[in-house]
Amino acid sequence: MTQRKIVTAKEEESLDIEVGKDLIQMNERIAAENLETLNKHGILAIDVMGSVGAGKTALIETMVDRLKDKKRVGMIAGDVTTTIDADRVTRHGVPSVQINTGRECHLDANMIRKALSELDLDALDLIFVENVGNLICPADYMLGCHRRLVVVSVTEGEWMIVKHPLIFKSANVAAINKLDLASAMGTNVEKLVEDARSINPRILIANTSAKTGQGVDELISHLGF
Repeated sequence: MTQRKIVTAKEEESLDIEVGKDLIQMNERIAAENLETLNKHGILAIDVMGSVGAGKTALIETMVDRLKDKKRVGMIAGDVTTTIDADRVTRHGVPSVQINTGRECHLDANMIRKALSELDLDALDLIFVENVGNLICPADYMLGCHRRLVVVSVTEGEWMIVKHPLIFKSANVAAINKLDLASAMGTNVEKLVEDARSINPRILIANTSAKTGQGVDELISHLGF
């Protein structure tokens, strides 16, 4: 049976943004150590960011289904509470660790370091790290992942990207998700694409629907699998 473990962040283990510049520097140091650990084991890690309801978990599930026969996949799921997202992905035969952050609105490198110690890294090729649902706080906290994917849904409206430029500046790849609902919502998908590229000209963009599978192969290619 595939295992799903839970990591609960303690007060002294959470890296809080209000503490300031020194804490960010400490986080970056631990992130570099995490990256070194992942590289040592030959694992590619993806930091998946986006608002609550953007479809992060559904996209991860869809990618897992397409990759699990070719890659040994694991997941680290971040949420304030519950194990809902980790449980969803675990059902696809993927080992996972759930990080419950309590009151924290983002994952940090120290939490990831602890979660990595709960996974059998020698048995994995790829780890999806689903960040806490938020388009603000995660932008400042590198986790030690190789890629940063930001997911935005057409149901969030046409202004979500321009309202949250920092997270798009820090991302390598963007998914404009729930494409199957764009017509019903009256959302101009091309505007979202243009906004993302105006903020970060180097960002790779895939228009996706986890429900229909549209654009998922392109997204996988952009992530470098």
